[in-house]
Order: sequence, then C-alpha cells, then structure tokens
Amino acid sequence: MKLRVVILSLFMAFSWSMQAQVNANDSVVAAFMPSFSYAYQFPGGDVAKQYGNNSTIGGALMYKTRKNILLSLDVNFIFGSDIKNADSILRMVLTDNGFIIDGNGVYALYNMYERGYSINFRIGKVLHLLSANPNSGVLLMGGFGYLLHRMKIDVQHQTAPQLEGDYGKGYDRLTSGLALNEFIGYFYMGKSRILNFYAGFEFYQGFTRSRRDYIFDLMGKDNSNHLDLFYGIKIGWMIPVYDRAPDKYYYY
Repeated sequence: MKLRVVILSLFMAFSWSMQAQVNANDSVVAAFMPSFSYAYQFPGGDVAKQYGNNSTIGGALMYKTRKNILLSLDVNFIFGSDIKNADSILRMVLTDNGFIIDGNGVYALYNMYERGYSINFRIGKVLHLLSANPNSGVLLMGGFGYLLHRMKIDVQHQTAPQLEGDYGKGYDRLTSGLALNEFIGYFYMGKSRILNFYAGFEFYQGFTRSRRDYIFDLMGKDNSNHLDLFYGIKIGWMIPVYDRAPDKYYYY
C-alpha cells in the first residue's frame, strides 16, 4: 500500500513538473482559452434593407492544440438602433402625424432596436507569419452556426396593446437560419495570462427565412429566402488555462 502511495506521489510530482515547464514564449503549447469579444458590423444583402450598422458582444470557449489548430464554440449577442423604413413597418398603427396612440388615448413613447444572436462552431489555424512567438501569428478561421435577428419595439410602460404580445410579433421581423462565418486577423498568446488577444476582420453569410406566420405591413407571410450578410471588425481577449514556467532558472 505504501509503495502505491509513493509511486502515485512521484507520478503526480513528475506531471506537475512537466506542466510547469510550459512557456508560451519558447514552445508551442496546448491550452483551453475562455474569451470575450466585441465586433462592429456593417450589414449587406437582405438584412441591410432593415438595419444599419450594429455591434456584437460575445463569449467563447476556445482550444488551441500543440499544432496551433484552434477550435472555438461561441455565442454572440447582436444589438443596434438603426432601423430603416420604421414608418412603413408601423404604418398600420401610426396616425397621420406619425404617432402611436396608446391605451390611455395619448401618444405612446417608443423606440425600435435591432436584437439577435449567433451561435457558431469554428476551426482555424495560427500561421507562423509575423509571429511574436511559436503560439502567435496570422489567424485564419471558418465555421458554421445559427443566426437570428429581430426588431424590438420598446414602448414605455407597455401602454400600447397594439404592439404587445401576439400583435407585436406581426411587426418584429423575426428571421433566422443557418450561417457560415470566416475570420482573418492576428492571434497573440504570450507568457502573461493578461495580454492574450486576437483582432481582425469577420464575415457572416446567413441563409435565413422569416419565422412569423403573418406580417401586418406585408398583409401576409414572407415566404422568401434571405441572404443576410455581415462584415465587421472584431477584437477578443483570451484567458489561457495552462501552467507557465518561470522566466529564469537558478542553479546553486
């Protein structure tokens, strides 16, 4: 029994010692990397008919192998306030002066926003181009996922029943579908757990459809297929999970 304890202790000590030699500055390392990101996007295709520029914030769980292959599963939340053709979309409930009368018989105060999210799986490669160390360089990624976006109509105090509940669904342009994504940029992973980031250009192609059975201003259902494009600049901050070696060794 004591022999087993000694062998197990030696094995654990050896494993810890090997892990402690990991240094992102002089060797390629494998690591899990929770990350947080922000992107500023420009719309194209069908989605550009409804919305202007938007932003996204997201989180991801990334894993980099010892061959600098990068795997990522991420969720990104879409938000914006540039709504196009708002008067046309709400024309069924607007007065001649462009106002909405609420349930109290007065003008309702409201705002319209773009909201949505995407869930993506990506795979990529850190290339040894412009490399600050063996774990950094130009990053190429591609993947697929699910994209959803809609129009949020926010009425102050929720006093306009014609825009609430099932009625509101007739105006919100809920749209979703499968999407492809690509990224090209720079990936930096250093010896510090704080200064680890990526930045570059991101592209989405969403193959979407309306998810509402009836749209009021169209007087029917939208049965068309949509091509929703997003182009953006994205930056992300990563927290590598691995044991770092000391910068120097001293012998006595």
